[in-house]
Amino acid sequence: MVEKENLKKVIEDLKKAKQRKFSQSYDLIVNLKDIDLKKTENQIDLFITLRYSKGKENTVCALIGPESKPEADANCDFVIEEKEFEKYQKDPKATKRLADKYDFFIAQANIMPKIAGAFGKIFGPRKKMPNPKAGCVFPPKAALKPLVAKLKNMVRVTAKESGIIQVTAGNEKMADEEVIDNIKTIYEQIIHKLPGEKNNIRNIYLKLTMAKPIKIM
Repeated sequence: MVEKENLKKVIEDLKKAKQRKFSQSYDLIVNLKDIDLKKTENQIDLFITLRYSKGKENTVCALIGPESKPEADANCDFVIEEKEFEKYQKDPKATKRLADKYDFFIAQANIMPKIAGAFGKIFGPRKKMPNPKAGCVFPPKAALKPLVAKLKNMVRVTAKESGIIQVTAGNEKMADEEVIDNIKTIYEQIIHKLPGEKNNIRNIYLKLTMAKPIKIM
């Protein structure tokens, strides 16, 4: 189990590392054991909403028809209407820039085939296609404020080939208690997904962007 007191000590030790000119991220590294990731049922693909941000809120882009434009304009960082899809389909460079700029893409359900046709080739390999598991596919005229609020503090945790999970849990500007809360939330969600729970954990480390990892457990 990830103990709060142990996490406090690890964070204190990481803070003793060389200071940088930018705010470094805290990255949680979970190494798995005794789990066959070739079996689909053992693979991990979790969307976890944290109580606190990672130090920087996620950005959300909406891919919509005209029915959803008022809600999308009011709540999302960027909006692309159906009539604009062809432009991106013909311009892969623009689509790549779009995929790199936004953390999550949400989509109006009844036009998903058009979205897949216009963005799928670029978004798919980057894991940026609107994902129903994260609630990113919605019906026309849906209220988007709750969805976007949830996505702002969401992290995606995956382990499909490698038994190593690495996920950002916060940054240096955040209070230690907030970082600890995020780490515990991520850990608990991963544990519940593993078939052997904590028995599938080899070890766990925490690191800052430019510092060496320190073992938590």
